[in-house]
Amino acid sequence: MEEVVNPLKVAFADTYAFYVKAQNYHWNVEGSFFAMYHEFFGKIYEEVGGAIDTFAEEIRAHNAYAPAAFGRFKELTSIEDEVLIIKAEQMVANLFADNSKVTASLQAARDAADKYNQNGLVNFVEERLDQHNKHAWMLRASMK
Repeated sequence: MEEVVNPLKVAFADTYAFYVKAQNYHWNVEGSFFAMYHEFFGKIYEEVGGAIDTFAEEIRAHNAYAPAAFGRFKELTSIEDEVLIIKAEQMVANLFADNSKVTASLQAARDAADKYNQNGLVNFVEERLDQHNKHAWMLRASMK
C-alpha cells in the first residue's frame, strides 16, 4: 500500500537525518556551555535513535523495504547535512527548524495511516509526534 508506505519512508528518512544531525552536534559542540549542550543534544539523539529500529520495522510490517543507505535518505529527506562546525546557539536553531520538518512528515504519515485505517501505525506515529513536540518545546525554550 504505497499511499501509506511512501509518506512513512519520508518520515523515516527525516527522522534518521535529524538523528544524525543531533549526534553530530552532540559530538562537536564547543563553548562555555559545552557540558549543557553536549548532554542536551545527547538526550535528543538517544531518544530519536531509540525509535529508529522500530520505525524501520513498521515499514517492513507493511511489506516494504526500509530505506537503509545514505543516498536513499538524501533522496527522501528535506533536512540538509551539516558539514560545518557552528556555534551552539545555531545548532539549537537548526535542530528546531529540522524538528519542524520531522513533525510535518510524521503528520503526513499519520494522516495517510489514518485514511487507510492503519490504527497500530497511527498509534506509533502519534507517539513519535508526541516525542518531537517535546523536542520542539525544549529546543524553543533553549533559544530564548
